[in-house]
Amino acid sequence: MTQSSPSAAFARLDGRIALVTGSGQGIGAAIACVFAAAGAKVMVATRTASHGEKTVQGIREAGGEAALMATDIGELENVNRVVQGAVDRWGGVDIMVHNAASFLGGPVETYSEDDLETVLAVNLKACFRLSAACIPHFRKRGGGRLLFTSSVTGPRVAMPGTSYYAASKSGITGFIRTAALELAGDRITVNAVEPGYIRTAAMELLADEEGMAQMARYIPLGYIGAPDDIAYAMLFLAGDQARYITGQTLCIDGGSTLPESPVFVEELEGIKELDGSS
Repeated sequence: MTQSSPSAAFARLDGRIALVTGSGQGIGAAIACVFAAAGAKVMVATRTASHGEKTVQGIREAGGEAALMATDIGELENVNRVVQGAVDRWGGVDIMVHNAASFLGGPVETYSEDDLETVLAVNLKACFRLSAACIPHFRKRGGGRLLFTSSVTGPRVAMPGTSYYAASKSGITGFIRTAALELAGDRITVNAVEPGYIRTAAMELLADEEGMAQMARYIPLGYIGAPDDIAYAMLFLAGDQARYITGQTLCIDGGSTLPESPVFVEELEGIKELDGSS
């Protein structure tokens, strides 16, 4: 068994080539920026070019290296094109993070066939397509990382009107476990992160400041997370220190899925007030 030097830099990605989907804003942009700051060359893949340009500009201004491919990752031909784009530009790919997602939804009994297909194509089918496109390139480089942004919605909790999304995210759990077994012999690890409430542009469309403050009341840590909270978890899973982790999901939700009932969070607040803690 080999041991790393205690002084080794934590989660450096120097010389690695990373593809990050849905990286024009929010969690995906944070992942791209954190990876670039850790030394990776990052292909920013996002549907809206103007958003992706901001991510690339920010990375370059910080001294990192990045390129943009504006694409809809829900289409098969676009998946192959974006992976090949990273290979053509830098000679290979080492890390793939599928973060792009569709949040379309509606009641189960009146579901939309078109919306269902869009959500499954972007959120779940793209997991298969991106992985299949990356695996041959990983093998050439002696290994790789397949990483996915899942959600607590579906695998752990439920929310009315989100069945399409929840089903797609639950599917990711089954996907990564099977893929991890199949690819372990190639030194390819497969893992996912399950975010809870994270403050993003999409989140701000769902709730104003008062609404988010109400949500935060039911999070044991007391606040809504930031995109960087997810990005640094992804950085760990992408780095050498996570080489023995595969087929796993890491829940990052401030403890929001821990209580059986919001009542217990309110009781926790009462305890804090009694002992003066904050």
